[in-house]
Amino acid sequence: MRIASSQAMEILLSIRNIVKPGIKTMDLETVCEEKIKEAGNFKAAFKGYNGFPYCLCISVNDEVVHGMPSERQLKENDIVSIDFGLLYEGYYGDVAMTYAVGDISKAAQKLLDVTEEALYRGIAEAREGNRLYDISHAIQEHVEASRFSVVREFVGHGIGRSLHEDPQLPNYGTKGTGIRLKPGMVFAIEPMVNMGNSDIYIKENGWTAATKDGSLSAHFEHTVAVTNNGPVVLSRV
Repeated sequence: MRIASSQAMEILLSIRNIVKPGIKTMDLETVCEEKIKEAGNFKAAFKGYNGFPYCLCISVNDEVVHGMPSERQLKENDIVSIDFGLLYEGYYGDVAMTYAVGDISKAAQKLLDVTEEALYRGIAEAREGNRLYDISHAIQEHVEASRFSVVREFVGHGIGRSLHEDPQLPNYGTKGTGIRLKPGMVFAIEPMVNMGNSDIYIKENGWTAATKDGSLSAHFEHTVAVTNNGPVVLSRV
């Protein structure tokens, strides 16, 4: 799982280098496919999953998750969330980052910063003996303190031999509740944060979720193991 997760993050970070004004989101998909082939014995986790046709989920501006690569060109001041997973020898890794396209507003940069900070607040709670929703509460508390909102329809999850495993891991919850965390558990922790309110809708393609109020949305994700020595980010490179 460490190999699957860290390779996924390595590819995702390399894609960041070509996220620039003028590039088409389908170009990012093409580069990703080439990098998977170069990496060797890996398979794209999302392609074909429940019929999803691409390796990457690419969500721009008000799109929350499950955006599809297309001929859309990225523009200065956009933000783009890229969600990506790999399968390696029967085990999955799942990662996401949100990138600035050129120069973005201070408000948009704050959204990115707070969402990534919330991810690490959640990771810090993924400790033996803690409760599942300690992770959720830490994310929610940090997001809402910054006057942003967490998406409630989509959640983090267990991960292993399947891409999505129980338990579900919402980005909101009551501290001290949920299952007890034990060494060996692995979670995809992934705050999805809106600049406006939390309401979303699904676009006509049946996949892409977007904010109802048109506000920006950011998404960061790591695959994280609970161990005897605290949380280990398997997708760290």
